Amino acid sequence: MRHSGRAGAVLRIDLQALRSNYRLLKSKLGIARCGAAVKADAYGLGAIPVAQALYADGCRHFFVAHLEEAINLRPHLASDAQIIVMHGSPVGYEAEFLEYQCTPVLNSTEQIAAWKMLAMQHQRSLPALLQVDTGMARMGLSDQEVRQWQEDSHFLDGIDVQYLMSHLASAEDQVNPMNRTQLAKFRQLQNLLPGVKASLANSSGIFLGSDFHFDLARPGAALYGVAPVVGQVNPLQAVAHLQGRIIQTREIPAGTGVGYGSTWRSKNTARIATVAVGYADGWMRSFSNRGVAHIAGQEVAIVGNISMDTLTLDVTRIAAEHLQPGMLVDLISATNTVDAVAAKANTIGYEILTSLGARYERHYSDSQSIE
Repeated sequence: MRHSGRAGAVLRIDLQALRSNYRLLKSKLGIARCGAAVKADAYGLGAIPVAQALYADGCRHFFVAHLEEAINLRPHLASDAQIIVMHGSPVGYEAEFLEYQCTPVLNSTEQIAAWKMLAMQHQRSLPALLQVDTGMARMGLSDQEVRQWQEDSHFLDGIDVQYLMSHLASAEDQVNPMNRTQLAKFRQLQNLLPGVKASLANSSGIFLGSDFHFDLARPGAALYGVAPVVGQVNPLQAVAHLQGRIIQTREIPAGTGVGYGSTWRSKNTARIATVAVGYADGWMRSFSNRGVAHIAGQEVAIVGNISMDTLTLDVTRIAAEHLQPGMLVDLISATNTVDAVAAKANTIGYEILTSLGARYERHYSDSQSIE
């Protein structure tokens, strides 16, 4: 594949791998539908091409966080694609959900009241999802608000509740007792809306088994290749492949400090390659003296502090033919997966993907293999 060479790095997104991951997740759900979380620009990989690829594979439920994300995505999907805004409506912007044909998740009594008022103004019921908190203490109706619901027979007047939903806090840890605690509470709350469909499983929740599947699952990170279960082999394909471009290579004598603060010094004569990726590109400063890259199949260490626009590699053992200016080094690959990269930074794959910057030259591929 040819590249323009102007950008400091190349981010390749394998849409066929994305579709394969979607089909694998869907296959585990039986009759339950499989949606897709495409919030945060599809975890940094591009909401529009990702959503269009998933739509082509049959996905019809797309979850974003903010109304603005839904508005940006709406023109790029057919009208039968439901775009669901998990944060609900910003105060005063409820009417825009009708204008842009998207659906709110109602998380609080205030959001419910505003949606009921809009329904009254339009003299018809309006669709929404209703979220209940089963243990995260983050979003959704609290226990107190649920009691208010139980005491008010008109609590949901004017609202067509399409799904009752909640969110699992520890699904990646399959033996965590909180999973079953949340499931039990969710089933109890289902009794308040008999006959209404339900959604509980996120990416990891799909792997907890059929008890957690209900009617609609909403995977996110697993679609993009992040391992869904702690301690188990990842069954999903890598979707993102990041390569940084070498700017220059130099020989340094023993005792030479590298980068800001000279946090790494060469013990012997060494060869250092400077690569055009830094924390402005989402390559976190916490990778300093910890992260790795791969050149010609060989692992090399990041040495010195990550700068805004560059990182430096100890390439002493790499043949000069692989170190010419403009050549690419692997930062995220099948060898150095997004989860392995995250572990070096004491974070999770979600943060690595969503931090990927806007300066990369992006290529979307429909082939299974990454060139």
